[in-house]
Amino acid sequence: MTNFTEKTIHSEHIFEGRVIRLQVDDVTLPDGNQSKREIVKHPGAVAIIPKTKDNKIVFVKQYRKPLEKTLIEIPAGKLEDGESPKVTALRELEEETGYTTKQLTYITSFYTSPGFADEIIYLYETSDLKELVEAQSLDEDEFVELVELTLEEAEEKVLTQEIHDAKTAYAILYLRNKGMKE
Repeated sequence: MTNFTEKTIHSEHIFEGRVIRLQVDDVTLPDGNQSKREIVKHPGAVAIIPKTKDNKIVFVKQYRKPLEKTLIEIPAGKLEDGESPKVTALRELEEETGYTTKQLTYITSFYTSPGFADEIIYLYETSDLKELVEAQSLDEDEFVELVELTLEEAEEKVLTQEIHDAKTAYAILYLRNKGMKE
């Protein structure tokens, strides 16, 4: 069995922001040569597939500055220090959609861009949505609009690239393979 492990010789921290940290690692490769790795460190995130009683998926539409475009996505957000993924998922569901639930089901987790980042997303789903009496506040720099779509409508939005992010495409693929009924 081949060992692909790279040994870190030195790590230089370049930047620390609200969401990410950047570092450059000097590594020894499996063949003994040396190289550099630019790494984005991220605390992790959650994403939620919220389904209504009439079997529509609740999405959020928001502008994404790095892409300079608006996307339709499943609700999601960053883990806070010491917060469990399930607590984060409920908080983000409430903040972004105005819904809450007593039944969050963990589906899986996945890495978003393992070639340069350690971000992991924990994916949950719920079909037991209850509208909050008093809506939660979004983050001060966050602006979203709710969009409810059937699975087929969501798949069409993937083709038109209105849904164009990996976590949402992953969620739609999961629902299709699970056999979500319309």
